[in-house]
Amino acid sequence: MIAIFRVYLYKENLLFMKKIYFVFALLVVLSGCSHENIVKLDPSAFQTSIDGKDVSLYTISCNDITMQVTNYGARVVALWTPDRNGNLADIAVGYENIDRYINNTGERFLGAAVGPVANRIAGGQFSLDDISYTLPQNNNGQTLHGGEYGIDRLVWDVTKLTDSEIVMALELKDGLDGFPANRRVEVSYLLTPEREFIVTYAATTDSPTVMNLSHHSFFNLSGCSDNSVLDYILTINSDSITPVDENMIPTGEILGVEGTPFDFRSPCRIGERIDADNEQLRLARGYDHNWIISRDSNQGVVKMADVYDPKSGRGIEVWSDDIAMQFYAGNFFDGQSLDKYGRPIVFRSTVVFEPQHYPDSPNNASFPSIRIDQNDIYTQTDIYKFYTK
Repeated sequence: MIAIFRVYLYKENLLFMKKIYFVFALLVVLSGCSHENIVKLDPSAFQTSIDGKDVSLYTISCNDITMQVTNYGARVVALWTPDRNGNLADIAVGYENIDRYINNTGERFLGAAVGPVANRIAGGQFSLDDISYTLPQNNNGQTLHGGEYGIDRLVWDVTKLTDSEIVMALELKDGLDGFPANRRVEVSYLLTPEREFIVTYAATTDSPTVMNLSHHSFFNLSGCSDNSVLDYILTINSDSITPVDENMIPTGEILGVEGTPFDFRSPCRIGERIDADNEQLRLARGYDHNWIISRDSNQGVVKMADVYDPKSGRGIEVWSDDIAMQFYAGNFFDGQSLDKYGRPIVFRSTVVFEPQHYPDSPNNASFPSIRIDQNDIYTQTDIYKFYTK
C-alpha cells in the first residue's frame, strides 16, 4: 500500500519533485566540493546589454566535460570535469552573475581572454616604427593585459555555436586603450572527446600593431576555491625564465632554472620551494613568472606543463604553439572575494597557465617580436587536456 501511494505521489507531483531535486542538488553544490550532478548556472543571471550589445551565457559539452561561457570578455565561467571516481566538480573559479564581472572589486581576469597584449608593458608606453604610444596604466604604473578595457571588458559577437564549440569575434578600433590599428580577433573554444579544451585564436590588422593573446582561466582541481594548490604536482618544460623587477617587469635577462625554485623540469610539489629565500619569489609573493618553453624552432604545438592534484586525481596538461608561458599560483588572493558558490578565494588556491610571448616584448629588442603587419594573420592554439589517475 505504501509503495502504491509513493507511485501516486510521484505521478501527481512530478513538477514539484523536480523542483525539490533541483534545490537539493544546489545545496549539494554549495555545501560540498565534488558532486555527480551538474547544476548549471542560470543564463538569466548573465543576460544584459552593454553599449547596445547583448551579453549572455552559453553552455557547451563533450562526453563528461561541460563548460559555461559568457561573451563578455570571452570568459569561461564554469567548467565541470570528473575526478578519479567519476565525480564531477566545477574546477574553474568564477562568479555567479554578470554584475560581478562588470562591477568587479576583486580579480578582474577570471576565465577571460586577455590582450591585445597579454601580461605587462612597462610604464604603459612603447614605440613602433618610431611612433610612441601611451596606454592606460592599470597595474602599479604598468599596463596589464591590454589596459582599461583590453579584450576582457568588451562584448564579443558569437558567430558560431554547436554542442561542443563556441566561436566569438571582436572588432578593436584604432586607438582603443592607446594601441594602433583596426584589428579583428576571433577565438574558438572547443571541447573534444579526448577531454581537451582547445583555444584557437586568429587575428588580423589593417596597419602595424602589436599582439600577444592568451587565456586566463583560474583552476582549482578540487573544485573548491578555498583549498590550497600547494600539494599539486607541477612539471614545466622549461630551462629558463625571464626574471622581473619590483614592478613585475622583465629585466631583459634570461635566467636558467638550474638550482633555483623555478626548476620544474621534473615533477615537484608547487609548495615545496614557493617560500624559499629567493628575490624573484619575494617580488611576486611566490610564482607569477614567465617560463621560456624548451622547444625546437620548427615545432608546432608542444607540451608546456602538467599539473596534478593527488587528492582528487584530476590533472591538466597544457599544450601550445606559443613560445612561453606565465604560471601564476594565486599569490594575491586574500579570501576577501567569494566565488560563485559563496566560498572565499583564498591565498594560493588557484593555478593559471597563460601561453604567450614574453612580457613587455615591445620594449625589449632582444625578446621575440610580437609585431603584426597588414598582411599578417596572427594565429595561436592553446590546449588544456584534462585527465585522471
